[in-house]
Order: sequence, then structure tokens, then C-alpha cells
Amino acid sequence: MPKLIFFDIDGTLWDEHMNIPSSTITTLKKLQDNGHKTFLCSGRSRSNIREPKLLSLGFDGIVAACGNHIEVDGKVIYENILSPEVTQKVITVLKECHMPVVLEGPECHWIDKDGFKDDPFILYLFKTLAESAKELTMYEPDMRVNKFSADVLPDTDFDRIKAELGEEFEVLEHEGNVVEFVPKGSSKATGIERLCKYLGVDRQDTYAVGDSVNDLDMLSYVGHGIAMGNASAAAKETAEYVTTDIHEDGIQHAMEHYGLI
Repeated sequence: MPKLIFFDIDGTLWDEHMNIPSSTITTLKKLQDNGHKTFLCSGRSRSNIREPKLLSLGFDGIVAACGNHIEVDGKVIYENILSPEVTQKVITVLKECHMPVVLEGPECHWIDKDGFKDDPFILYLFKTLAESAKELTMYEPDMRVNKFSADVLPDTDFDRIKAELGEEFEVLEHEGNVVEFVPKGSSKATGIERLCKYLGVDRQDTYAVGDSVNDLDMLSYVGHGIAMGNASAAAKETAEYVTTDIHEDGIQHAMEHYGLI
């Protein structure tokens, strides 16, 4: 019976320098040769999943933006876009509370460039996304946003932000004062659930590999959750199996452990 295997990107498929271990590339090919289907499952929105070296690995689909964008064989089967009213509210509240933000959508990112100053990641986004990276100044009617991420600064009124946006968004706090805001009722897990229903695959025939806080629901939901050796403590506690570090052939060892290759 073919299985569905979902892979987080950052810290799972590639490292902080976007290097993909050769053993991971070989393992993905073996999985596909064995008839299994492989999917990217990322917190990144679709507009920030474009690296040829990643997309050329033969994935059968993408669950992006923490389950708010799903595509199979290049066809979008689900898209959740924030309403204009909510998008306007987010921009206003974060600006008033001094929290620089990146609004993440399927086609574009809107970035508070001045708020982030010379943040290397923001410079990377403008360089990599090119025309898809737009400087955020105010709300624009053509904005299509799935979710957003922001930084907590010394003068950020984070308590007010959580109070005003907490009913509409899950607030996921990452290391380094980075906060991810995901629409309530959506996650990598809900994305996987929708994709499984679309393909008619039982939940027990699913596997997922991840490393961070936005992977916890996914690792709990699938039939077999796998944490990387370099994963957060919470991810390791949630997973059914903990493999080795990304640079110690973690993906390969995990797939061998389950007899998938």
C-alpha cells in the first residue's frame, strides 16, 4: 500500500544555509521509486517555496502556509485567504504596537522593511522573491494573505497584540523572538487531513517529518510522526520516533526505520 510522507523544509530537508544532504536526495528518489507519494509541508507560504533545487526533487504536492494552501500535482485544491477586514486589522494593530510584520501569501509577500531594518532574513526575502516581495506601507485591496510572521522588539506591545488578534489566530512563538500567526482552525495537520480526504488515503498510512513548534500538530495527527535529531524538545516529545540530525542522514535513517526504503 503506497504511503503519503510529508516533509517540513527548514531544519528538516535543508539546513540554515539551504543545503540538502545528498542522502536526503537519494532517499526521496527511493521513496518515489517504491510507489510512495512525497509532499512538502511547510509554514512557508507558496510564494516562498520556489527554489529549483527543492522543487526538482519530485514532490507530488505542497501543503504551504501551515495548511492554508494545498496543491497536488500542480493543481491548487484548497486556499484560505484572510478577509480584507482581517488583513486591515492586522496591519493597523501591528503598526500601532511596533511589531514589524511579513504578510505571507500564495503569490506575494508584503514586508515592513523599515521595521526590520537590516535583518538578514528580510534582505534574503527581497533578493530571493524579487518582484514577489513588496514593501508594506498600508493596506492594499489586492492583498492575498494566508498568514503572517512578525518580530517581537523591545518596545512591542505583545500583550495587546495577543489580546486583539488571539481570537482569530494561533500565536506560535519561535526562538529568536519570531512569532508566527496562523488562522484559527488551520495547521499543517488540517492541511494533511484535507489532502488525505482528496486522495482517499487513510490517516494511518501517513508519515511526517519535522523539527519545530509549527510541526507539533502535524506530528500528532499523522499515523507516524518523526522528529529530526536537531528538532526542538517539544517536537521530540510529540513524535513517535526521533531520528538523527539533518547532517547525520536523519531522513534516510527515519525512512529505513519504517521500512519505506
